[in-house]
Amino acid sequence: MKFLFDSDTWQEIYGSIRKNKIRTMITIIGVLWGIFLLVVLLGAARGIDNNFKKIFGDFATNSVFVWTQATDTPFKGFQKGRMFKLKEKDIAALRVEYSDEIKLIAPRNQTNNLVVHEFKSGNFKVSGDYPVLDQIQKKNLIYGRFINENDILSTAKVCVISEDMYKQLFDKKEKAVGEYIKINSINYKVIGVYGRSNGIDLDGDTAFIPFSTYKKVYNTANNIDWMVITANEGVDIVQMENDIKLTLKSLHKVHPEDERAFGSFNLGTQIAKFTGFLTGMQFLTWFVGIATLIAGVFAIGNILLITVKERTKEIGIRRALGATPIEIRQQVVLESVFLTTIAGMLGIVFGGSVLYLLDMFFGQGEDATLINPTVNIPIILIAFATLVILGTLIGMIPAYMATIIKPIEALREE
Repeated sequence: MKFLFDSDTWQEIYGSIRKNKIRTMITIIGVLWGIFLLVVLLGAARGIDNNFKKIFGDFATNSVFVWTQATDTPFKGFQKGRMFKLKEKDIAALRVEYSDEIKLIAPRNQTNNLVVHEFKSGNFKVSGDYPVLDQIQKKNLIYGRFINENDILSTAKVCVISEDMYKQLFDKKEKAVGEYIKINSINYKVIGVYGRSNGIDLDGDTAFIPFSTYKKVYNTANNIDWMVITANEGVDIVQMENDIKLTLKSLHKVHPEDERAFGSFNLGTQIAKFTGFLTGMQFLTWFVGIATLIAGVFAIGNILLITVKERTKEIGIRRALGATPIEIRQQVVLESVFLTTIAGMLGIVFGGSVLYLLDMFFGQGEDATLINPTVNIPIILIAFATLVILGTLIGMIPAYMATIIKPIEALREE
């Protein structure tokens, strides 16, 4: 290791680099570009992934939405185009038949209504729901609470409103929880106010009231508009969606091959597509980054081979004066490692700077597209160490070529 601290060694490396400034700069840029690309692309992929997690963070991602439509096939005396509704008994039947697959199930009813508080009003969605909805899509409660089982059992006239509804219906700094608002000319006590979701929100500005209260006020009997079903961990969500629709067809006397009678939306399938895209993007990032790194390292090897060729006479003189092959080899390898180290450090610094700018311009606020675009330090260290190792290995080639030069032949070189 003594040669590392030998000033003559570093002076020779400096002299070689100074003699070939443009060539050295191009070589460094080639290696720098590889690790720069790797850092930036990995950071951007992480930012997109974080944004994806934010969008779906409050929602049970393995969920299926099911509703009814007009039938497309005549069956058991019923004509094509029959309209029908989901029933509460469907929920009970699904719970029994798919007890191992279904984790949560929430029947839902919804309509639009005029909501009034004193002299202020607005048209908003009104939704009849069970407390389980808060487990499927967590509500960001600012004040108060969500609907509970006691509200369902007592058919309570209570509601949970959004922050935007509060701003439209109440004066600034006025307390909403404990106050009353009118929905369809009926008084409801406000028990909670929720903020805008950080992620996916299918309800928007909605007043949530107990399912039992909605049923009584709007006279829906046992009908439900749609249901949300969340599967247990490890369940094939696509298969469960098909099985549930087949069971519902049987319950409602719908032809088994009728594809229009039930509409559904499988959130898990859509998420899987996006997750696959992210995985592919990360693979491409690693492939491009590593390929560019290797190309840059080979460029260093080529430059050093040319340098060795140009310095044939000089190497011959050094050999004639007593320099050993090991000393010659160490200098060439050290020059290779030095160049790759400098290039790698610059690439990491520039890549980190670009990620900082991306976070500043695209990672702030509610509409951020790249959230916290960063790369784990261990990954950076592994990439940097790989770069240095490759630089060392590639430096062995010109180092070997330098040591096989015979002093007498080198001195004759013109």
